[in-house]
This record gives sequence, structure tokens and C-alpha cells, in this order.
Amino acid sequence: MVMLWLTGPVALAQARPDGDHGHDHAHEESFDFSGMDLSEGAHPSQEKGEHHAGDGHDHEHEAGGDGHGDGDGHDHHEHGEEATDTELSAVQRRMASVETITVRRESLGEAITSPGEVILNAYRTSRVTPRIPAQVIERHVRLGDRVTTGQPLVTLSSVEMAEAQGELMEADVESRRVKKLGRQVVSEKRYVAAQIAWQLAYARVSAFGMTKSQIDSLIRTGDASRATGEFQLLSFQDGTVISDNFVVGELVEPGHVLMEISDESLLWVEARLTPESAARVTLGSPARVRVGERWLEGKVVQARHTLDEVTRTLALHVEVANPDDTLHPGQFVEVVIEGRKRLEGLAVPVAAVLRGPDGDWQVFVETTPGRFEPKEVQVVRTVGDRMLIEGIPEGTTIVGEGAFFVQSEMAKGGFDPHNH
Repeated sequence: MVMLWLTGPVALAQARPDGDHGHDHAHEESFDFSGMDLSEGAHPSQEKGEHHAGDGHDHEHEAGGDGHGDGDGHDHHEHGEEATDTELSAVQRRMASVETITVRRESLGEAITSPGEVILNAYRTSRVTPRIPAQVIERHVRLGDRVTTGQPLVTLSSVEMAEAQGELMEADVESRRVKKLGRQVVSEKRYVAAQIAWQLAYARVSAFGMTKSQIDSLIRTGDASRATGEFQLLSFQDGTVISDNFVVGELVEPGHVLMEISDESLLWVEARLTPESAARVTLGSPARVRVGERWLEGKVVQARHTLDEVTRTLALHVEVANPDDTLHPGQFVEVVIEGRKRLEGLAVPVAAVLRGPDGDWQVFVETTPGRFEPKEVQVVRTVGDRMLIEGIPEGTTIVGEGAFFVQSEMAKGGFDPHNH
């Protein structure tokens, strides 16, 4: 037997042969120095009872029996399965915009899909052009401005207008003179000639671009010095200034488009279909236009009768409401038009159907108020932002909006070891 003496507070320990395993190590007064911190300030008594690798203790059984526990007696395998349902409070549903719908049978037309381009509604668009050669004196609105009917847009000056205004002022003076003298004094020929001259001068000024109110205002002044040739072009409609292709001081010819005004609250989307697909569409057919993740409702209002020479397709115009300025001319979108052939089935929003963990389609059924569970379904057909499905009975209440949030909350419950 070999005796080992240590200084300090460390008690005497006996070194035993390696082959001696018959002693009860739990009651020995000796210490296992392997793994102990004998640096300054470390006390062996603080290490007593701690277990180290290679000390003969079964760590797996100490940890809970199978090595996967967390020391609280719970079996992670039992709680690691995915949750089968989830419950949302009224606050959660409101903040996440979770809304439920009742599934009903509907009749949907077959989906005819085509790329489309947003264009101006020609029936709600006007172009501002001069009718005579003129010079731009002043602009009153700018690109993008909202204008109303009769609002001044631009002031022009023209030599031809000045001549026409002068002739009108002169004709008006003569007309008032002969009317004052009366038919008893002036001859019938002069009386009629004065009337005709006034009417021709008035019509000429009007044809050159002055409105009735502008002409009447000029005549009432009775001031010939007002015949300067200046006049204003007014807006024909309410709308937005889409283009203003001119600069102040520019000389413009008749027909030159100075401005384009359009009401963008109702636009057209031009979709191009093959003749075979176009034959399955009728005027008035419902249509949907996809802009990013958003769908806008519309209808087919026009169809061309001649093929495009290059693409050999027919152009259809889908009219779409655009009150919040989501669409802009020149923008490319996706168009889904309902064809003549009708399909019957349970119809739900596309956003209500998601892929489950196993890759199958599923919806979230409301079993009790605020509690939802996934239900596997089969997708029959997608028509725009609607889906025809099978697998649940008609009248079932499901999540129509906010399904992704419900799925996320359900996944959180599935990953919680204790399903808290």
C-alpha cells in the first residue's frame, strides 16, 4: 500500500491497485483527481459528487433513461408530433385578419389565361390639340395633375385667331347698328347680310378653338383691342393629365397633341388570345386581372375581328375598375377570362388552400368558434382567384382569409415539446 500526502485542506487518500473494484466508491473518503481544478481558490469539496466522463456512472440513466429527456420527466418523442389543431383568440384573429367563410357549390367558367397589357380606356380619354397654327403662351396644368371639365389647360396665340376675332368684333358692331335702325330704315339686303356676316365670324372663331363663353365675353367688352389672337384650350372631361408634350413658346401646327387627359378610374387591359380561345369567350364574360398578389375584377367589353399580322392573335379588351390607382398604362399583368363552358363544384378562394407538411392540399376547418384543424382536400380546378375542391361537405366553415397565419400558429404548437 502506498501512502500519498497532500498539503492544504485536501484529506488523505489511499491509492488502490487498478484491479480493485470491490469497494463501494460512493462511501469512500478518497477523491478522483481526474478532471478536478486544483488551481488557487478551488476546493475539492466543491467538486465532490460531480460526475465526469469515465467515472463509471451511467449518464444516460441519470438524464432520464433514454438520453433524450430534459430532466423533467417528459418524453420528447411523445410531444414532438405536429399539433392537430389550434385555437386563436378574437384579438389574434382580428390582428391577423383571419376570416371564415361557408363553403358553397358554385358554377365557374373554364379559365382562359393570357398575358395582358394595361392601356387607356379610349372612351374615357381625350386629346387637346390646336385647330390652327399657334404659339404656346402659357401652361395652366402639369403632367399628373387632376383636371375637371372646362378647366383651362393652355393659352395660345394665333395670327389667324386675331383676324377672326377682329372680323367678329366688326360684324357685331354692324349687326347691332342695323338692328337699331330697323327694317324700315335699312334695306332687307343689308339687314340679312349683317346677320350672315356676324354668324360666319362667330362660327369661324368658334371653329378656331374659342368656346361660346369665351366668345360671348369678348363680344360684351366691345373693345377691339381685345382681339389679340389669344385664347385658351379647355379640358373636355374630368381626369388626369397623362401627357403634356410641349414647351412654352413653341410653335405648334394643327393636330399637334399638346395634352392627353384620361379618366384612369376605369382602364382597359388588352389580352391577346388565339382564335380558338377567343371563340370560347363572349362579350360581358367575367374576367380577373392579377397585379402582384392582388386580383381585380373586370369584364370583356371589346373584341377585335381581325388578327394581328405578327402574332396571329385576337385582341380583347377587359374593362377593370381602378379606383385606388393600382394599374398604370403600359403595365404587364396576367388575365384570366371565364369561358363559356361551366364547371360545378365547391368553390373557395385560392388563399384558403395551402400545402400541408406532407405536400397535400389542405384547408382549415373551424370545429368550434376560434378553433381550427387542417382538413386534406383535392383541388379540381383553379379559375382566377377561385378553386374548385373536393374532400369536405358543403356548408363547412373554413378559413377564407388568413390561412397562412393559422398554419403558422399550428406549426408553432407542433414544435413545442410540451405543446404549450
